[in-house]
Amino acid sequence: MPALPATLVRPVLARPALMTRRAIHGVTVEAAGRLHLGFLDPSATLGRRFGSLGLMLGETGTLLDMRAADTQQVHWLADQAVDQVERVHRLIERLQRATGHTTGLDVTVRRAVAPHTGLGSGTQLALAVGRAFSALHDLDLSTPQLADMLDRGARSGIGVAGFDVGGMLVDGGPRSGSASPPLLARHDFPAAWRIVLVDDPRCTGLHGEAERAAIARLPAFPQALSATLCHHVLMQVLPGLAEADFPPFAHGVSAIQQTIGEYFASVQGGVYTSPAVGTLMDWIGGNFTAAVGQSSWGPTAFAILPSQAAAEAVVAAARQADTLDAALHTRIVGGRNHGARVGALPPDAHRATRYDA
Repeated sequence: MPALPATLVRPVLARPALMTRRAIHGVTVEAAGRLHLGFLDPSATLGRRFGSLGLMLGETGTLLDMRAADTQQVHWLADQAVDQVERVHRLIERLQRATGHTTGLDVTVRRAVAPHTGLGSGTQLALAVGRAFSALHDLDLSTPQLADMLDRGARSGIGVAGFDVGGMLVDGGPRSGSASPPLLARHDFPAAWRIVLVDDPRCTGLHGEAERAAIARLPAFPQALSATLCHHVLMQVLPGLAEADFPPFAHGVSAIQQTIGEYFASVQGGVYTSPAVGTLMDWIGGNFTAAVGQSSWGPTAFAILPSQAAAEAVVAAARQADTLDAALHTRIVGGRNHGARVGALPPDAHRATRYDA
């Protein structure tokens, strides 16, 4: 068998009896990417910080298999393997320390969202690993419990809640640094609506220590602006979703994004992390009824349109108008109205086999 790419193998010191309660040969987990559509109160003007609006995406995401093994192994078959194998090892080690289950594991990551692009790659990878670990060891661990173990969801709860239920989500911000924010509202994303995703591979979004330092440098967010953002969510975005009424939804999301983008501009270099993406989004917003903005720190931006035909027409018009930089990557996807899929692997499933979930 040819060598697998991006593989690290580690010994495991202790190997207790494997899954005495039920025989599972392995677990597969498939989870979605997400758009973070903006914070609602970055400065806790009423005592509770952040609060988020977000959407789970179709046709993007993470797919991995996990099975018991004599040694700890991670095989990365997806793109963007740099540092990701070591990240999976760290996630597994955290789970092993927290639960006492130190059996060796063989993990194959078949597909993954590119890191630091604004699509929630870190949270979805962590939760996929955590859910597979929990299922393989027959543990009754909730997704918020896994998020706490793996240090995810400290600011936004969209990726944590979306892992379970999909759809368009609003969370209430964290009560403490260690608790996942509560889910306040959840709606299906209309089946006909489409999202044009635009990525600039020349840029990466802020992350890690740079992200924490950037947030610390931001000025206080005025309470009046926070109230306006919440008003957009409650009286435009959510009613638009509930009635599949696109114009108020689009106006509300775009208004939230413009306000939040201006707030973060001083630490990310502008309303958009990528100037080329910003030029395109400003042009789309000025010429079409669309919900436009940047997901998290970017560089991925989005334009939500009411149909596949409308999305295709916007991309074609942007090319015709020469506002779509040749270096930018575009794709059209739908929303995702269900949570992660978890299944048992058959005993003869080959770890190097590629497949689509």
